Amino acid sequence: MRLKALCMALSLLAAPGGALAQSKLDQFKKAAGNASKSTLEKKINTKLTEDARKNQCSFKSGTDVLEAGCDQKLKNLTSALVEAKKQLDAGGVKNYKFEVSGHTDSSGDAAKNKALSEKRAAVIVKELVARGVPRGEIVAVGRGSEQPLVKPDDTAAKKAKNRRYEIQVRL
Repeated sequence: MRLKALCMALSLLAAPGGALAQSKLDQFKKAAGNASKSTLEKKINTKLTEDARKNQCSFKSGTDVLEAGCDQKLKNLTSALVEAKKQLDAGGVKNYKFEVSGHTDSSGDAAKNKALSEKRAAVIVKELVARGVPRGEIVAVGRGSEQPLVKPDDTAAKKAKNRRYEIQVRL
């Protein structure tokens, strides 16, 4: 009888520790999964940034109308997004969005530049969707001149570098 009581007491003491150990294991697994997702996100975003920089389409000055000669660049961007999607799916990542952000130089009215950058990003999104990127997986965002690549943009070359779009995945 005493042995049975002792066994029950030990099992009660061990149960919380077991639950605590399981909780710690779950926390470790979650942290490892988050680190893995973070690493995957950085890898994909590095590649998407490179591809977007190599495949910049020009717009007619002050408008959201694409200049001629963008078709191959847009095909290249579509391929980059399809490849990124494959990597995300293989990594078990769900609930992600590709974000196309439009950027302008600092010339002119900031509010107008922000609106123009959003319109231009929306044009790129529309073109990518037309080439097979699922509409529910991509969004357009206008940043205006808030995130310049070069400061100050006081020459034509520097202004041109700041007029761009970028593509990133957001988890």
